[in-house]
Amino acid sequence: QVQLLESGGDLVQPGGSLKLSCAASGNIVGIYSMGWYRQSPGNEREMVATIRVNGNTDYSDSVKGRFTISRNKSGSTVSLQMNHLKPEDTALYSCRIRTYAGADYWGQGTQVTVSS
Repeated sequence: QVQLLESGGDLVQPGGSLKLSCAASGNIVGIYSMGWYRQSPGNEREMVATIRVNGNTDYSDSVKGRFTISRNKSGSTVSLQMNHLKPEDTALYSCRIRTYAGADYWGQGTQVTVSS
């Protein structure tokens, strides 16, 4: 059974940094993309960053230049380095893995709170 486990969420001051990690367990065949999404109270879930199997990345305009997504070679871990954090980055961050066959896996999320 596939499971995604996020870690790294915390309370941080504005301007600070955090690194989120998502570890996948179980047999995932044919990964197409890995990504990070976030949702804050009263808002819909939004894409933060994705990385495809060919290494191409996409970022939300709100995080470009501040966040960096990366993955290990085996595709079992995807990370999100977040710098220059702002209060509006406060949200529950979840990782997602999609496969060519159409499988769509989500983690439970890790909370990021940016506040002084």
